[in-house]
Amino acid sequence: MRLPDSAHTSRPWRIHEIAPDFRIEDVWALPTPGEADDFPQLIELARSFDPEQGSSRVVRGLFALRWKLGGILGWDDEGSGLGTRVPTLRDRLPEDLRDTVPDPERTALPFTPLYLTENEFAGEIANRTMHGVAHLGWVDDGDGGYRGQMAVLVKRNGAFGSAYMAAIAPFRHLIVYPRMMSEFESAWQERQRKRGEALV
Repeated sequence: MRLPDSAHTSRPWRIHEIAPDFRIEDVWALPTPGEADDFPQLIELARSFDPEQGSSRVVRGLFALRWKLGGILGWDDEGSGLGTRVPTLRDRLPEDLRDTVPDPERTALPFTPLYLTENEFAGEIANRTMHGVAHLGWVDDGDGGYRGQMAVLVKRNGAFGSAYMAAIAPFRHLIVYPRMMSEFESAWQERQRKRGEALV
């Protein structure tokens, strides 16, 4: 379920101090009901989740089209990303958040991990269109349980980046995110089922 920006801005996340110049593109409630200490399970699932390999042919096709266009137009060329076109946000991390991500290279998503706390994770990506942050948090759902929450923060690369983000917004909101959420929910339920069986 898509949430208002305030669902992200009202919480004391560490990302606020690290990326205050990034704008919020999306905030979503993740279909991952759990207990207070289940955030590590969410991170494990998120780091292994690859929407490009999911069951939705539409989503796979959109990702394939994006990478094809990026290759043709040079959006993802060497020199367009972190440490080249834009400095990495790792340079902004306070001392207590440095080196908090175990196995930083072990992720299926195209984001470079930034930091991990007991209830918060952030990773970044950059190309010729934007510099983006994927933020995951673990929040009280108001009914005695907890769930994941995802925010996407972006610094657009000029007029071209703004036009690109505006053009893909309908695809993100109407196709990509809903199908990703459905697959994420199924993967979460299966993971929780296996975890429960292991405890019996």
